[in-house]
Amino acid sequence: MTILDHKIDFAVIFSVHNANPNGDPLNGNRPRQNFDGYGEVSDVCIKRKLRNRLQDLGEAIFVQSDDRATDGFKSLNDRADDIPELKKIKADKKGGDADIFATIAANTWYDVRAFGQVFAFKGSNLSVGVRGPVSIHPAISVQPIDITSIQITKSVNSVTGDKKGSDTMGMKHRVDFGVYKFVGSINTQLAEKTGFTREDAEKLKEALVSLFENDASSARPEGSLEVHKVIWWEHDSKLGQYSSAKVHRSLKVEIPEDAHEFYEEFIQMTPLEGLKVYELDGK
Repeated sequence: MTILDHKIDFAVIFSVHNANPNGDPLNGNRPRQNFDGYGEVSDVCIKRKLRNRLQDLGEAIFVQSDDRATDGFKSLNDRADDIPELKKIKADKKGGDADIFATIAANTWYDVRAFGQVFAFKGSNLSVGVRGPVSIHPAISVQPIDITSIQITKSVNSVTGDKKGSDTMGMKHRVDFGVYKFVGSINTQLAEKTGFTREDAEKLKEALVSLFENDASSARPEGSLEVHKVIWWEHDSKLGQYSSAKVHRSLKVEIPEDAHEFYEEFIQMTPLEGLKVYELDGK
């Protein structure tokens, strides 16, 4: 396995039909919007989906959702203690060797060596911060989004009682239609520190293509979120020929105001000399 030796930038374009891609808990779980009315999906939400997909693809993941935990552990502390070397370092009253801890953790779990992780546990003097090479921006919609809100009701009582309870149950919100784009990069200097390999980069690409597989819920029915295109730029050196900002600006997505479907002609790319560019369709 070869440590990644060339900079990579990437972008993902996906659409939303009648779904809530990322609810805001501080706003009644309405789909996230910025002050200009554009839809947002947080980078934390995107990384959660990537962790789930990578877990489905057979990778060891440290930050697992409780409902998707495959190893039976109910906390990050228990998962770390399952590795004898890490448990020994954590128990060291002097704080242990943070560098060795970080190296073992990165070698053990894909998401640690990709996204980084802060290890700080109650009752331990150890505090370790791992910076990961993979950085991801929030997804922003190409145009302002329209949000539809509906009131939902229940037909039975939640608890036994003489009277029928209130029919009102709550609200559901959805984005009628929206096209979103997010970008990211893989830093080679940090890849060297965490041991992120070319094979890891290929696995990340595979996860991006199938980002919304096994992600259905009441708020996101099956097929309501669809990846249309993954753009993958590979530089020929560690630092890269261009800044990530310039690479990301070379991709534009422009759709008509009355569009209700996504078409490939909405994508406009400015060629950048010397970059290898791969265009992958969603799964």
